[in-house]
Amino acid sequence: MGDGGGGQGRQGRNRPGASARALSEVYDTALLDLDGVVYAGGEAIPYAVEALGSARAGGMHLAYVTNNALRTPDAVAAHLTELGVPAEAGDVITSAQAVARLIADEVPVGAKVLVIGGEGLRVALRERGLEPVESADEDGLAAVVQGYGGPELPWGRFAEASYAVARGVPWYASNTDLTIPGARGIAPGNGAAVEVVRIATGAEPKVAGKPLPPMHRETVLRTGARRPLVVGDRLDTDIEGAFNGGVDSLLVLTGVTDVAQLLAAVPEHRPTYVAADLRGLLAGQPEVVEAAGGAFACGGWTATVSGGALVLEGEGPDVLDGVRALCGAAWSEAGAGACGLDAGKAVGRLGW
Repeated sequence: MGDGGGGQGRQGRNRPGASARALSEVYDTALLDLDGVVYAGGEAIPYAVEALGSARAGGMHLAYVTNNALRTPDAVAAHLTELGVPAEAGDVITSAQAVARLIADEVPVGAKVLVIGGEGLRVALRERGLEPVESADEDGLAAVVQGYGGPELPWGRFAEASYAVARGVPWYASNTDLTIPGARGIAPGNGAAVEVVRIATGAEPKVAGKPLPPMHRETVLRTGARRPLVVGDRLDTDIEGAFNGGVDSLLVLTGVTDVAQLLAAVPEHRPTYVAADLRGLLAGQPEVVEAAGGAFACGGWTATVSGGALVLEGEGPDVLDGVRALCGAAWSEAGAGACGLDAGKAVGRLGW
């Protein structure tokens, strides 16, 4: 499509979408992930502040949707404002809020919930009329909830969760992201902590965060977006969450996903659009054209498949056009599966 990619639903893609207009003009609301998109390790990612300011000035509503359950919406909004991205608590949607609503739908008002995580979980539970507690030995314990608690979360907290879960107390997790990006690199996320309790108990938690429906439901309820664009750095949470919700997505290459992973993406992990960073909100997206012989062309670059490898030829002013052409060739070849072609030489030619 030439004026916005349209809802991708559950069909996946065999090439990136196109838009003649800037994405900030096509979509009314950007549903932005935070870690790896807006900031990393507490510092703003290059170009993020300026790009978001321009998108907002142009009339786009900005909402911040994060699987990180550690901080409260007030704290997140204050941090964003300090970075130069003005935000209020109502602009922030967290997996803590999503899991708190999920628990509240299944336990009585005032029920006690064992919290393994940070203040974001406690505030979200109180907002839903639930009582956060610290011990598995509390009388009348109705649920256990686990969310990212930061690098200083004591090991004993996982044991506390295990004691309750092992005796049958319902177990919930805000999200299961295995990693989280930071200033020094990629660190273990809440999913790694969830695995500790899973190994100890053999149980399975109910999960609320991206890419699962409770998080999408929470986001829709809180933002009222009519034509949203999900913006993220993770294929298995942000992009899959958009796919599950039937809305379009923009992958930015500032976080955990690299080009090789993008090319190997299964259909539910294929974004509508791809950009180097949040400046992609302020621009259109060129069309990837399928030519004769299985070639895919974009902006002066042409990608084909030869001898079990992706081949990239030509040149252009924007190496992202080369990435888009490669996506067309890789995703078309893979169909409903993951692309297993050798992409090393083609990706290296782009300097990624």
